[in-house]
Amino acid sequence: MATISVNVIMLLLLLGQPCAWGSPIKTVVVLVMENRSFDHLLGWMKKLNPEINGVDGSQSNPLNTKDPNSKRLSFGDQSHFVDPDPGHSFQAIREQIFGSNDTSATVPPMNGFAQQAASIDPNMPPSVMNGFQPDKVAVYKSLVSEFALFDRWFASVPASTQPNRMYVHSATSHGAVSNDVAKLAQGFPQRTIFDDVEDAGLSFGIYFQNVPSTLFYRNLRKIKYISRFHTYGPNFKLHAAAGKLPAYTVVEQRYADTLLAPANDDHPSHDVHQGQMLVKEVYEILRSSPQWNQTLFLITYDEHGGFYDHVPTPVKGVPSPDGILSPDHFNFKFDRLGVRVPTIAVSPWVKKGTVVHGPNGSPTPTSEYEHSSIPATVKKLFNLPSPPLTKREQWAGTFQGLFQQLTHPRTDCPLKLPDPVKIRETDANEDAPLSEFQQELVQLAAVLKGENILSSFPCNIALNMTVRQGADYMDEAVKSFLEAGFAAKKMGVDPEQIVKMRPFLSTRP
Repeated sequence: MATISVNVIMLLLLLGQPCAWGSPIKTVVVLVMENRSFDHLLGWMKKLNPEINGVDGSQSNPLNTKDPNSKRLSFGDQSHFVDPDPGHSFQAIREQIFGSNDTSATVPPMNGFAQQAASIDPNMPPSVMNGFQPDKVAVYKSLVSEFALFDRWFASVPASTQPNRMYVHSATSHGAVSNDVAKLAQGFPQRTIFDDVEDAGLSFGIYFQNVPSTLFYRNLRKIKYISRFHTYGPNFKLHAAAGKLPAYTVVEQRYADTLLAPANDDHPSHDVHQGQMLVKEVYEILRSSPQWNQTLFLITYDEHGGFYDHVPTPVKGVPSPDGILSPDHFNFKFDRLGVRVPTIAVSPWVKKGTVVHGPNGSPTPTSEYEHSSIPATVKKLFNLPSPPLTKREQWAGTFQGLFQQLTHPRTDCPLKLPDPVKIRETDANEDAPLSEFQQELVQLAAVLKGENILSSFPCNIALNMTVRQGADYMDEAVKSFLEAGFAAKKMGVDPEQIVKMRPFLSTRP
């Protein structure tokens, strides 16, 4: 027992320490999935490893937080296909965390998930109060047993998809707490880890399947970055096989759910089976790459998507990234985190079956693992000279020490992962209207294509589209945008210029 305690202490001490002999990690591959909480996706992994801070069946939520005699809904293990999409707006998350609009609790009770779900649909509470049995997410079951699971990693902000995705690469959402369509399309102005990597003379690459959501960063629309964007298939596999994946590699999913190419982002109501297949594919491509022994594959989720999690969200000692307040009437100061999300670190430099808890008071006593930990850790791994992107990055826990526990990379990492079970029993409904998130991506595509110039803003473009039409539109827009960028680069246009399409170049009537 004493040996175990010493090992745990050594792990905690190592996690935040700078590399004594240089980092063994030369390639970081990041995959950000969509809208699932830790307990919902991985909570029942506790049955396989008691060290994991998961669930045991004792967790529950009242249907009415104001009624002490309210019926309670226990958290179960019967999660399956989820439709419709649970609530995950700033307002909905506030109710889920605090049980009301009162945010004064120093330890959030995490008791409003069932109540908030019932306010959307009386049949929804069981969907948010259930998790997957480990065998239903067999790819993650294997990765959790083979590599490192973070059981205290939080979304960066108690808000929806895009604000949290912003933190992954820039450690701020620049004041956004909602998917602000106009700002997302205009492009957010902040500096990113992509810029830091580029300025240090290293490479980055984005492998996309529909439209790259990373183009919500305005800087990434510059001519000088146009060659950093690659279609995922077949380029990711080809580059990995040739040992030519960039130092900082981002894989983006299919966000549109069509018959021939089902969505694989895990966003409800998409099939988790498809998301598992994507993770399996990326892993197996990396495992067979000559870069494998120098690779970190990091899988996380942007936010919890309205699903239950029992671990209280940190609300004290969280710094605002840049002092910018949210522009709406909530006047949010960005001084608390979002709900806990699944995060797995895969590398031959990780000890088998590692469970990483909090960062143990480093770099500050209140520091936590959250999405800003990604740029913060990348700088440690690559020894980048650039200062922190924001105060949040400076505060976030880093985990470069996770790769210092072995003297040589493991040789027993599985070559293949198990095939996941089918979750959805029906085909993709590509004739369905676009979801709010898909509409935002189509609106981004409209800006890339130049169609925003035809009107004050291309809001109406996506309103009447089906998923199939949206997927086709995004594909066409990105193709046109990249072609225009490469043409401008060939003509010798200033590489710092933003690629801007003109409406007469687009084919949409």
